[in-house]
Amino acid sequence: MSVQEEIKRFTAPDIQARKGGEPIVSLTAYHAHTARLVDKYCDVILVGDSLGMVMHGLETTVPVTLEMMILQGHAVMRGSKRALVVVDMPFGSYEASKEQAFMNAARVMKETGCGAIKGEGGRRLAETIRFLTERGVPVMGHIGLTPQSINTIGSFRAQGRDEKDWGPIEDDAKAVSDAGAFSLVIEAVAEPLARKITEEVAIPTIGIGASAACDGQILVLEDMLGLSPRVPKFVKRYGNLGPGIEAAISGYADEVRSRAFPGPDQVYPMKKK
Repeated sequence: MSVQEEIKRFTAPDIQARKGGEPIVSLTAYHAHTARLVDKYCDVILVGDSLGMVMHGLETTVPVTLEMMILQGHAVMRGSKRALVVVDMPFGSYEASKEQAFMNAARVMKETGCGAIKGEGGRRLAETIRFLTERGVPVMGHIGLTPQSINTIGSFRAQGRDEKDWGPIEDDAKAVSDAGAFSLVIEAVAEPLARKITEEVAIPTIGIGASAACDGQILVLEDMLGLSPRVPKFVKRYGNLGPGIEAAISGYADEVRSRAFPGPDQVYPMKKK
């Protein structure tokens, strides 16, 4: 018999039901300790493939592997209790066929215990989204700027800034929604278009560089904490932890070199007889 947790974790249907209601608060996390902090305030924690760039110093998300996502997804699940944990499907793990996507998504969910997966793409991914949801895998969609496509789009540029380009992006949003995704990330899309998509689709939209009118927002945790040296235009820094961490490390190094650390409070004396 399983023991029920005191804190009920959000599910994909819970998030889907938030359409048009209280904004959905989302952040990325890749570690148990950061997940523990984020979990107190967020409805959704995304274990994003951005971990390749943030944690591993990669230039893009393309080299990220399924094993990397599973490892960090497991860590975030251990560190969180309340938020819905969504794990990104990395490049090459779901595009070949809907069957490939199911096998890898099922592996991610079984090995991490996460509540949903995320995949990038619109109309081309719709059949796969339907296949997964019909087989018990909740899917978060992702349209607009899709970083895994960097080698074909050429740069991390905003989408839909010319109204003549709106049609395909709107079609992508509708296709993902109609296929059964429970929510939709809209990344780096012109504000009026993101607002229009939010009004048109039946599922919650989660903006990142999109519009305050979206049903929720997400940022990369390290970006908003001031730990990333370079950030996109859409990032607002809510902290400046980088200089603080550097100052702490510098202070530690100085005390080690001067033999001020460890001091009397950090060493063990002999037992008194």
